[in-house]
Amino acid sequence: MEINIGISVKNSSEAVDLYKEAFGLELGYYVKNPDGSYFHSELSKDGKGFAVVEAQNEVAMEQAIQIGVTLASEEEVHKVYRILSEGGIIKESIGPLPWSPCAATIIDKFGVWWFITAPQHRPPDDYDPSIPWDASMYKKPE
Repeated sequence: MEINIGISVKNSSEAVDLYKEAFGLELGYYVKNPDGSYFHSELSKDGKGFAVVEAQNEVAMEQAIQIGVTLASEEEVHKVYRILSEGGIIKESIGPLPWSPCAATIIDKFGVWWFITAPQHRPPDDYDPSIPWDASMYKKPE
């Protein structure tokens, strides 16, 4: 089984350009609408990716689906965070989590939820999930 992700946004041409820049994606197969927006577009890197299409109706800023992207480094997380947060809504500011040294949650200006993170690991053995998380609790894995 293969599960694919497709997102519908207004201004799909601009969204495709933004996601290409943020994640270093390539535009593969695509079909354009008469107005230049995308009827269908496939963005990918290393054989993995998602489709972007022009929304036919209004898109709500609060969505039930979130796309998670694990990036190669904290520097990449900061770059993607900067690009996606411009004009968007920061749901969770960039910072450490029990399983990641650097992560954030953003709704971009097209209404797409993103969870971006540096490579993840398991929380430390002494991590107690019943205690409210505080960034000062972060410990780098040994």
